[in-house]
Amino acid sequence: MAGLIDQIEPLKQTALAELKSTADLAALEQTKGAWLGANGKFTALMKQLGTLPKEEKPAAGKLINITKIALEAALAERRTELELKAALPKEPTDFTLPGRRRALGKLHPLTQVTEDIVRSFRKIGFVVADGPEIEDEYHCFDALNTPADHPARDTQDTFYLNALGASRSESHSAGETPAARSLLLRTHTSSVQIRVMKSQPPPVRIIVPGRVYRRDNADATHNPTFQQIEGLYVDKGVTVGDLKGTVEFVFKELLGRDVKIRFRPHYFSYTEPSFEIDFSNALVKKLGKDWLEIAGCGMVHPQVFENVGYDPEVWTGWAFGFGIERIAMIRYGINDIRLFYENDVRFLRQF
Repeated sequence: MAGLIDQIEPLKQTALAELKSTADLAALEQTKGAWLGANGKFTALMKQLGTLPKEEKPAAGKLINITKIALEAALAERRTELELKAALPKEPTDFTLPGRRRALGKLHPLTQVTEDIVRSFRKIGFVVADGPEIEDEYHCFDALNTPADHPARDTQDTFYLNALGASRSESHSAGETPAARSLLLRTHTSSVQIRVMKSQPPPVRIIVPGRVYRRDNADATHNPTFQQIEGLYVDKGVTVGDLKGTVEFVFKELLGRDVKIRFRPHYFSYTEPSFEIDFSNALVKKLGKDWLEIAGCGMVHPQVFENVGYDPEVWTGWAFGFGIERIAMIRYGINDIRLFYENDVRFLRQF
């Protein structure tokens, strides 16, 4: 027993010295294996415990366990020191230098254009309204005076979310409850106009930006998901002149003071009279064109007012709508709408 105990302390001191002198983590692992590994020196000493007489084993075993704990503690301490050392810069660092600021991200170009549009309308007293992207046929079509056989209601144009069977074959009478309608992804944000008018009395002055969905094949000028903004103004004595003045003000804010606006007669089921809006400025001239279509608008149809409980003999109003991508493409000279949705940072960093 005396011979075995006499070996333990010298081995312990030698092992502690080697662990303390290791230069890096790799050397530390080698030293650990040399002492505490399966074929290590201290492991070999522990194996000798079985050769001792029975009455000598407890004292020898206790001393070996104490020594093993000391070696493992020294190993863990040295590993922490070496990990900290490895994490430090390889070259001297001047910690008095100013810190490096994290690079800030940028708003998506469509978000930038949306905020500019909203800012322009807020200057003239409009507020932002919002509504669900999953809609029913009542708010998206019926209340907007869209007939049951209108192409926009066809499954080839609109994303319906449930079986069409019964609800598509039912009557689309004005008295049918919204709950009976098929659910769909809204094709325009006009549905929010209906929700706002049904929730409050006139006057109303809102703009409605948001995502809309149509079954278009993606190409340079179309995408099945896109951003739209619509406006609604309802009050006593509202005229087409108010509509034209508002549209002209906003487009001058967005596209430059040289913008000119013209209205062309058109048809929309929810406005009467209805117009397409064309604009012209230096950007359009560069494209080799005199005018470029940019939005649709018109005076709110009396039937729409009746559907939401407004008296069309008392209240008049106008509504408009246009795609935000179209404005952004004109503003920044972009020729493919898909670039907005591909998340290529080389494109996005330009804005």
